[in-house]
Amino acid sequence: MSTATRRSALTDWTLVVPLVALVALVLSWGRDLPALGVVLVALCLAGAVLAAVHHAEVVAHRVGEPFGSLVLAVAVTVIEVALIVTLMADGGDKTASLARDTVFAAVMITCNGIVGLSLFVRALRNRVAVFNPEGSGAALATVATLAVLSLVLPTFTTSKPGPEFSSAQLTFAAVASLALYGLFVAVQTVRHRDYFLPVETERPADRLEGNGDDEDHAAPPTARAALISTGLLLVALVAVVGDAKAVSPTIEKGVADAGLPNAVVGVIIALLVLLPETLAAVRAARRGRVQTSLNLAYGSAIASIGLTIPAIALASIWLSGPLLLGLGPVHMVLLALTVVVSALTIAPGRATLLQGGVHIVLLAAYLFLAVSP
Repeated sequence: MSTATRRSALTDWTLVVPLVALVALVLSWGRDLPALGVVLVALCLAGAVLAAVHHAEVVAHRVGEPFGSLVLAVAVTVIEVALIVTLMADGGDKTASLARDTVFAAVMITCNGIVGLSLFVRALRNRVAVFNPEGSGAALATVATLAVLSLVLPTFTTSKPGPEFSSAQLTFAAVASLALYGLFVAVQTVRHRDYFLPVETERPADRLEGNGDDEDHAAPPTARAALISTGLLLVALVAVVGDAKAVSPTIEKGVADAGLPNAVVGVIIALLVLLPETLAAVRAARRGRVQTSLNLAYGSAIASIGLTIPAIALASIWLSGPLLLGLGPVHMVLLALTVVVSALTIAPGRATLLQGGVHIVLLAAYLFLAVSP
């Protein structure tokens, strides 16, 4: 490697930005930031998001689908779970509903926001978005089952007052969530991997229109490059979640000053944390790989529930205060509508602008009702 090439590699922004964002996290952790500090951390957060998307794509190109989307979904979720447990340990009773609010926000953002944007972007470019209904349908069924078991049933159980599980019920929900997540990963990556691979039927037309993806034909990165990107991906994701936590006091103050419900804070944090997956999914959709986008969306929702509930159940051993998991009537209606609309979207294996627009409107309804319940 020449000196110029080595210097270029060392100064590559995708290498530098995650490290800078991590330094910003260390310097800002546990401190009250001035306005300038908040702006700088927010810029580092945005840069870390873009870097995370880049490194996730490098890893995905090396390992192939559906492993690539699984890497990003699991990495983000593990760090998100750690953040939730940390906040609950420090927050006391005021964070009793934090796990519920965060998980439900993740489900609505992934199943409506990421899915809707991906379908809309692809249909806008190619009239019809094509994907595998077998794999996407299986993922949607897993999301719906996990959501109902973990977020709906607590509202109707009677062992404890309020939208809470008893210890035995929480243990069952945790074991069931973990088992379903493990079964889904096994089906996605081993037994029925072909159900989760991108559909290639629209690719020739793309190439005629000049919309083909050159990366599909490029040689995969070396094992060393993929390993470096994996490490930098983890660094970038830690920085994304940590920097989001660093700016959360400012967000909380802004929400309180505006007279908005406290749940809005959780929605904003969830939007920030899920930015890497959103950008990666939209970029995949633009390249005609809608199945990759759906793998990211539904995989993130499954991981969010399947890993968060067991982690919270384990953490509840030493966490004090109630653990509110059950959704209210408005959110249950939105969840039911999301499942029904998603099933109608997935069943044909093809979607147009209309389906993408419907999901985007559902997300907009959720965000509006979060601000104005």
